[in-house]
Amino acid sequence: MSIPQIDGFSKLSKEKKIDWLSRHCFIDPSEAVAVIQQYWNSNEKMQQLHDEFIENAISNFYLPLGIAPNFIINDKVKVLPMVIEESSVVAAASNAAKFWAKRGGFKAKVMETEKIGHVHFCYRGDKKKLQDLFNVSKDQLLLSTDSITSNMRKRGGGITELKLIDKTAELPNYYQLAAHFETVDSMGANFINSCLEQFAKTWKSLVEHSANFVDDEVEIVMSILSNYVPNCLVRAWVSCPIHELADTTEDSLYFYEKFSQAIAIAEIEPYRAVTHNKGVMNGIDAVAIASGNDFRAIEAGVHAYAAKNGRYTSLTHVHLEDEIFTFSLEIPLAVGTVGGLTNLHPLVRWSHELMGKPNAKELMEIMAVAGLAQNFAALKSLTTIGIQQGHMKMHLLNILNQFSATDFEKEAMISHFKSEAVSYSAVEKALNTWRNQ
Repeated sequence: MSIPQIDGFSKLSKEKKIDWLSRHCFIDPSEAVAVIQQYWNSNEKMQQLHDEFIENAISNFYLPLGIAPNFIINDKVKVLPMVIEESSVVAAASNAAKFWAKRGGFKAKVMETEKIGHVHFCYRGDKKKLQDLFNVSKDQLLLSTDSITSNMRKRGGGITELKLIDKTAELPNYYQLAAHFETVDSMGANFINSCLEQFAKTWKSLVEHSANFVDDEVEIVMSILSNYVPNCLVRAWVSCPIHELADTTEDSLYFYEKFSQAIAIAEIEPYRAVTHNKGVMNGIDAVAIASGNDFRAIEAGVHAYAAKNGRYTSLTHVHLEDEIFTFSLEIPLAVGTVGGLTNLHPLVRWSHELMGKPNAKELMEIMAVAGLAQNFAALKSLTTIGIQQGHMKMHLLNILNQFSATDFEKEAMISHFKSEAVSYSAVEKALNTWRNQ
């Protein structure tokens, strides 16, 4: 099927967009339209709200919203909303919550909340002149953002530091204005970028109107926040006497030895570390989506942090001292509880209320705990029964749905695979045998 190019697609109505797509991209246009329309919200105002979240919206893409109860975080019971399509993630997090609820629960603490953005620019003149101008103009630069930062300052945030950084040793003529921010309960991307763009305008103007820069020029490359937030850190951990890890002391020691070895492998082997940390992000991303936060920014920042020492390594660590087992996680998380989807999306608002309407620091703690719980559950399975036994049992319904199994057939197959290994081919064979009988 040859698909033609189209000019002005964004200017078409939603109905005309769908008509064009169905006619040019699908063999059966009517079926394509039906699939799109079945996910429309019957509430027109609600559908319009979703349509206005992004450009060229034609429908909604649903993901399951699951619930992980029984989390004890800093001695308070929490219920976590998790939006994710992967089988066994919610179950694993719930199992970890139940396991640690009997051992004192999870602890979490926000260590820092600083975010950073940069004005990236080029300058080919004298370095000392540039630094001298910055030194005498720093207050003027900050003052130029006064109207932008007014509301943020009233909430206890704002710009905490502004520096000129010379990067010419790494890239010829390259400098930065590096600004540090406290954005309180908002993620603050728009706020930070607005401040940076104002810094860029003011800085360029200062250079151009300075008598010392007659033949010199600042070329602004871009002004943008960084999603790498190594100074916006949260730590989460669990601990208990080592003998409480299993039913017997011997089993507890064996569990610890295999568990700690799995962590050690992830600390030195990047191939394992990437998958290991993906398990951490299963928990964090699921809560991030449910709470209306940018999971892509979180992912980028977290993985950069995992490689901060020049080699990609595990985000979680295990420690044994005086017979006390401690499993911990320290990660950068830039999240918000006000602004963006948190005020617009009804299920996001619902999720925040479910969690007790946390502020940004509390949400950082909840997300870190979700990541730690998910990683603990994954490692526990990997080093004991194996990951597939639990995961494939949860995946069984997905496989059955691919074969259009009825409720009666699903019940029969669930019973059958209580004692059998689950795989696509095994399910297909068992279902066909059952149907033939």
